[in-house]
Amino acid sequence: GRIEIYKKGDKYYGKLYWLKEPNDAHGNLKKDVKNPEKSLQSRQIQGLEILTNFSKDGNSFVDGKIYDPKSGKTYSCKMTLQGADKLDIRGYVGVSLFGRTETWKKIN
Repeated sequence: GRIEIYKKGDKYYGKLYWLKEPNDAHGNLKKDVKNPEKSLQSRQIQGLEILTNFSKDGNSFVDGKIYDPKSGKTYSCKMTLQGADKLDIRGYVGVSLFGRTETWKKIN
């Protein structure tokens, strides 16, 4: 997928604006069926805000959350710029020592 990161007020957010496979096996747009809140399970995954409430701190964005629609889980998250076109995303539970990092690349 592709994520658009943007600023609202003094916080940063990101939404899933493009999916390689936006449709399920039946040809319908994928829904947020793994969400633990029943009322949110009917919303489309494409366009979903998955990065929320980050504060900028130098080359990092801290104190935010990342939502994983594949599992329906939300994790604490820190993002760190690595040069002009890479962003390390670290999602974790509790302390950042117990987590996973992915590197996202900027597209033009």
